Parts: sequence; structure tokens; C-alpha cells
Amino acid sequence: MEVILRAEIPNLGRSGDIVKVRPGFARNYLIPRGLAVVADRRNRRLLEHEQRVAAARYDRQKRASETLAQRLTQMRLVVKVRAGEEGKLFGSVTNLDLERLLAEQGIAVERRRIRLQEPIKTLGEHSVPVHLPAGVVAHLTVVVEPLT
Repeated sequence: MEVILRAEIPNLGRSGDIVKVRPGFARNYLIPRGLAVVADRRNRRLLEHEQRVAAARYDRQKRASETLAQRLTQMRLVVKVRAGEEGKLFGSVTNLDLERLLAEQGIAVERRRIRLQEPIKTLGEHSVPVHLPAGVVAHLTVVVEPLT
């Protein structure tokens, strides 16, 4: 019996896969638990439609992410902080600080998408990766200057 999986099942397949299973396994386990549906003509058409919609949504999201990545890459974010004599900061610049500064510029980026290995603790220019949806990575230039 062929079924369309609705969830990932170990040793069987991922969501959306059409797999052949024994009729008893499908009737007694997969279908009652909502893990699969019978792969008839109607359900196959629904699956194809869902895949087309998901692909279109992914394409829109990727285009939006690429546009935002281009904007972030061209941007130089200047951060003014208190610093000591040798260029060491009193405190540090974290992804939370960068999120706030980007929000002031009108750019909404979640803090978890700004990937700092560790907080910035020195003056100068730093490249910070920003992981956007759809696998797009932008490199934001952050310039840390002493507060005068």
C-alpha cells in the first residue's frame, strides 16, 4: 500500500515522501496517528499543490533575504563606547547591542541571527556574520569607536 508521509519517520522517510508500506502498518499505525495518508489521486494532487506553494514561499523568502543581505553588507554600523587607553572597551558590544542599533536604522533582525563568536571587546572594524532565512549569510561591518 502506498502512503504519503505527514511527518518524518525513522527508517521510512521524510514528510511529503510517497512510500510503500504493508497495509496493516498503514491502517493500524500510520494513518490513525496522523503520520500518513493514503496516496490516492486526490491526496497526490494536494501534495503537489502544497509543494508548489512551499517552493514559492521559499523563493519569496530567499529574495527578501538576499535584498536585506545586500543592504546589510553595504552598511557600516558605528558603535560609540567607553574605552580605556589601549583600545580595550569598558564592557563589550554584543548581538543585543547590534540588534538595537539595526532597529534604530529601521532594520528588523532577530538577535539570534547575529552570530558573534564572542562579544566585541576592542576598538576598530569588525565583520559580523548575520544568518538570514533561506540560508543567506550577510557580513555586517561594525566600527567600534571610543566615546569622546
